[in-house]
Amino acid sequence: MPSLRPWTDRELATLAALAETFVRGDALRRARLTTDALERAADPAQVEQLRLVLRLMESRLVNLLIAGRSTSFRQMSPAARERYLLGWGRSRLALRRSAFHGLRKLMTFLAYADPGTPGPNSRLTAMGYHPDEAPVATEPTPIRPTRPPFETGSPDEPMVLEADAVIVGSGAGGGVVAAELARAGRSVVVLETGPFVDEASMPTNELDAYDRLYLNHGLLSTWDGSVTMLGGSGVGGGTLVNWMTCIAAPESVRAEWATDHGIGGLDGSAWDDDVMAVETELCVAETTTIPPKDAVILRGAAALGWEAAPTRRNSSGCDDCGSCPFGCRRGSKQSGIRVHLAEAFRHGARIVPRVRVTRVVIEGGRAVGVEGDALWMDPQTGEPLTDPASGQPRTRRLVVRASTVVVAAGALRTPAVLTGSGLDHPAIGRHLRLHPAPVVAGFFNEPIDMWRGPLQAARSLEFGEPGPGRNAYAIESAPGHPGLVALAMPWEGVDEHADVMARGRRIAPLVAVTRDGGEGRTSVTKSGRVRIDYRLDSSGVATLRHGLVSMARLSRAAGATELVAVGATPRWHGRGGFESGLEETSFDRYVEDLEAFDFSPNRGAVFSAHQMGSARMGADPRDHACDPDGRVRAGSGGRRHGDPVIGGLYVADGSLFPTAIGVNPMVTIMVMARRVARTILAEGRA
Repeated sequence: MPSLRPWTDRELATLAALAETFVRGDALRRARLTTDALERAADPAQVEQLRLVLRLMESRLVNLLIAGRSTSFRQMSPAARERYLLGWGRSRLALRRSAFHGLRKLMTFLAYADPGTPGPNSRLTAMGYHPDEAPVATEPTPIRPTRPPFETGSPDEPMVLEADAVIVGSGAGGGVVAAELARAGRSVVVLETGPFVDEASMPTNELDAYDRLYLNHGLLSTWDGSVTMLGGSGVGGGTLVNWMTCIAAPESVRAEWATDHGIGGLDGSAWDDDVMAVETELCVAETTTIPPKDAVILRGAAALGWEAAPTRRNSSGCDDCGSCPFGCRRGSKQSGIRVHLAEAFRHGARIVPRVRVTRVVIEGGRAVGVEGDALWMDPQTGEPLTDPASGQPRTRRLVVRASTVVVAAGALRTPAVLTGSGLDHPAIGRHLRLHPAPVVAGFFNEPIDMWRGPLQAARSLEFGEPGPGRNAYAIESAPGHPGLVALAMPWEGVDEHADVMARGRRIAPLVAVTRDGGEGRTSVTKSGRVRIDYRLDSSGVATLRHGLVSMARLSRAAGATELVAVGATPRWHGRGGFESGLEETSFDRYVEDLEAFDFSPNRGAVFSAHQMGSARMGADPRDHACDPDGRVRAGSGGRRHGDPVIGGLYVADGSLFPTAIGVNPMVTIMVMARRVARTILAEGRA
C-alpha cells in the first residue's frame, strides 16, 4: 500500500478541535488516534479528500460563503463550532454530510472505545461501564498456524507450497470446505489475510478488538460513509467475532432461489440434513439466559401478540460475559477455530495467516494455484517485520500450487481476488447485498447493561415474510460496548451526546435486519483497496421505515419511557416527558414521522454486519458469476478456451447468495459451503 504524507501540525490542530467539539477531553490524543486509524484503514484517496475538508474548514473565505462567517473553524467559539458541524451534518451537499458523519463516528467511537492511558477512561466509569472480564479458556485453542518458509531461498524469489486444495479465506465458508476436504484425505492449505489470535490472547477492550479482528480495523463502510459496516478479519473470519445468532435461510427465500435462479436441492431432506449437520457441529442450542436487553423483545412482543422467541446460538456453557465481539477468550463460542478449522487442522490442513492473496493462477482455462503477499512476522515476538529503507511492513511472495482453488474471502474480498486473476464476468462484484439495518433505541427506568450476557438472546420474526410494499426483516437486539454505542447514537451537540451516553446503562437498542431492497457493488481502487458502493431502492426504504415503526411499537410496549430513531436528524418520542393524557397522541404523530423518515445517504443511520451476493450462483450464465454448484464461470476470457467454467475454481462464501436472505447468514453460508465441498469431492482431482 502507498504511504501517506505526514500529517501537518495544522491538520492535527484542526482534528483536535473537532475531537473536542464532538466529545470533551483528550482531544490531541484522539486526533493522533484518528490519523493512525485513517492511515491503517482508509483508502489514500479518501484520506486526501478528508485533508481537503480540513483545509476548507480553516478557510475564512469558504466559511463566509457556506456559513456566513469569515472565521476559521479553530477560531470559532465552542458553541459556534457545534452549530457549524451540525450544519455540515444536515447539509444538502453529500460531500459535507459524508465528511461530518465520517469524522463524527470515528471520533465519538475513539472517545469511548479507548480504554485510557495510563489509567482507565473516566468516561467509561462515569457511565457505569464495568464489563465482566471473560475467563481464559482452560483448553488451549485447538489449532496452530503454519509459518511460511521465509528464511529459505532468495528473498526475491517466491516461497512455494504444494497442496491438493488451497482455500482463500478462513471464515464460515472457507472453514467448512477445509474441514470437508481434509477429512476426505485431501492435503489442504488455508490462507487468511488477517492474523491468528489464540483465545488466551483475545482482546479485552473495543479499541484493541476492532484493530486486530475486524476488516479495515473496524472502519468499514460504503465509500460515501452512508452504511456503517462490521466484518471479521482473522483466522476464523466472522465466526470469530459475530453475535452467534443461528437462523437458516427461510423456505420462501430458498423457493425463490430455486424458481428465479435455477438452484436445485434447497428443499426437502437434503437441505434439512445439511442444516442439521451444521448445527450439530456448532452445538447450536436455544439460549437459556435472557438478559434485560432481550427481555425487551419478548416482553414487548407478548404485549402486542407478536411472534418472538429466544435465539439459537453456537455456544456452549456461556451466558454471562458479553465479550463475543472481542473474540471468545473462554473458548465457548463454537467459532471456526474451535470447529471446522480445528477439524481441518486435525486432518493435516495447514493454516497460514497474514497472506493477502492477489490472484488465482490460471493456465489453459484451469486454476492451478494462487499467489499472494505474506507478511513477514518476527518468529520470537510475532510482530510484523519492517523494511529498513521504507519503514513499511516486509512481505515476501507466496505461491501455493494446487489443482483445486476455493475462494472464500467474503463478499467484499472474493470479487477482488477474482478480478485480480483476470476474470471479467460482468456479475463479479455486482449484486452486493448488505442487510441494511435501522436502529431504534429505547430508554428504560431500570438498568439494561446491554454489554452483559448473551449478545443476542431473543429475536422476533413477526415480519419475517414480505408484506405489502416492503421486504422481510428480523428484529434483534443490537448490543454494544460504549464505543459502538457512541458511534451509533445521534450527535446533536456535545452536551446532548454526553447526556445520552451518561444514560447508556438504561438503553436497549434494537435493529431490524432487513432483506435488501436495492443492491451494491465492489470494485478495486488504485491503491488496491476494496471500494463499496450501495444504494437502497424504494422497497428498501419502505422496509427500513416499517422496521422503525415496528421497533418503536415493540420497545414502547415493553415499557420504554423514551425512544429515538437514529439518524442525522433523529426522531425522539418522550423526550422531556408528556402532558397528562397526551402520550398516545404524541406516539401517533411519532409513527407518522417514522413512516416518512429520510434514508437518503448520510441522513438516516444504516448499519450492516452481513455481506452477500457479489459472485452469486445461478443457472443463467449471463447474470450469475458462479454456476449452481459454486464453479466460477469463465467470462469472455475463459470462453476462448471453450469452457463455460474455470476448471478447479470455486467460490464458497456469502458471495454465492443469489439474493439476501433477511436473517443472520452464517448457517446458510456453511450449508452452501457443504454443497460446494461435495461438488469438489465428486469431481476428484482431475
